[in-house]
Amino acid sequence: MVKSFMSRMLAGNGLLYPILGFASCIAFIYLSFGDLWINFNTETKLSFVERNGTHFFLDGRVFHINGWNSYWMMDHAVDEHKRPRVKAMLQVGAKMGFTVCRTWAFNDGDYNALQISPGRFDEKVFRALDHVIAEARRQGIRLILCLVNNLKAYGGKTQYVKWAWDEGVGISSSNDSFFYDPSIRHYFKNYAKTVLTRKNTITGIEYRDDPTILAWELINEPRCITDPSGDTLQDWIEEMSTYVKSIDGNHLITVGLEGFYGPKSPKRLTVNPEFWAADLGSDFIRNSKISTVDFASVHIYPDHWFHDQAFEEKLKFVSKWMLSHIEDGDGELKKPVLFTEFGLSDENKNFTPSQRDKFMKLILDIIYKSAKKDKAGAGSFVWQFFVGGMEKYYDDFAIVPWERPSTYQLFTRQSCKLAAIQGVLPSQKQHLKDFCSHKQ
Repeated sequence: MVKSFMSRMLAGNGLLYPILGFASCIAFIYLSFGDLWINFNTETKLSFVERNGTHFFLDGRVFHINGWNSYWMMDHAVDEHKRPRVKAMLQVGAKMGFTVCRTWAFNDGDYNALQISPGRFDEKVFRALDHVIAEARRQGIRLILCLVNNLKAYGGKTQYVKWAWDEGVGISSSNDSFFYDPSIRHYFKNYAKTVLTRKNTITGIEYRDDPTILAWELINEPRCITDPSGDTLQDWIEEMSTYVKSIDGNHLITVGLEGFYGPKSPKRLTVNPEFWAADLGSDFIRNSKISTVDFASVHIYPDHWFHDQAFEEKLKFVSKWMLSHIEDGDGELKKPVLFTEFGLSDENKNFTPSQRDKFMKLILDIIYKSAKKDKAGAGSFVWQFFVGGMEKYYDDFAIVPWERPSTYQLFTRQSCKLAAIQGVLPSQKQHLKDFCSHKQ
């Protein structure tokens, strides 16, 4: 009888489908994680993360990072119906023992744009970013906030070039003029200053004074292919990192590199995935060595960089790729190295979820061994996590952490292993004690 009643209701009102779907998702999360929705009323006191040599430090202790990417948080926080996903994702991250999330602090001239046009900002969207930072603070999660995209998604450098061109001040229509056009450099500096000095309407803290933010990332995956020498991008990084430091002396800065070696690093060129990687205008060692850059960033996408290699060959590359960059952190740079994106596409031929688990385990194991040996590999960030009901936003790397127990356990085990080295953070105590004792 209940089934018959529900059938009539569903047939008569299609709106119930998304409502019931969302309710089912919430019920599943609650039943799966038990206390996920409670005991978060007490705000965790946070300190600034610092860097000394090849390590991050937090409250005087070495800080190794188990992190994740959820680029979509600000965009979803704009809509009050989507906003609960931000809290749910941060709570899940905290529940799994994660300590840092990397997300976008930009949306230029696109739908839900933060920056509508040069120097014009949408206060509603800024308040959404306020919400993301405030919610992360409540959950004891720190953020790496990226300031612009090299890619077209969410505006990126293409939008900046279009603005300058439309206003008649652009000197070139090339996307790479983002890096050398004086007007565009001024646009970006103004944007960075506005974000850094923003006073959060929820916490009352200026972003530059908020320890919830671990670091600023200048640009996601910068490439300047019109100048393969690397000089143009190097000049931009030097100018922008110095500028950000002049406004904000509290936070760390990274570039946002993919990790490719350029012509100034001839001894490392054989580590690149293929010959094209040296001609993108970026150079991992040269770009990361700048004094105003506090730590290096690297991405890991072997299936996007190789198309004919077998899975096991890709794993061999990943190991070589990571160990080379960690060695650079210890030897050349004397700085921590974060692998701020890594993912394996589910669109690969013969893809299986177990392959993705094997791929991720390799990366997490290398990070753990680096931490154990006191090396420069300071942490990793999986690309990327979602909560349920967000299927239309998925890319081919999307992961809902609790949907595959083996994947979930990989990351919780990593949280436990790193905590065993550095100690349990105050924000982790209520979570790790429930599952770490039997995961070592």
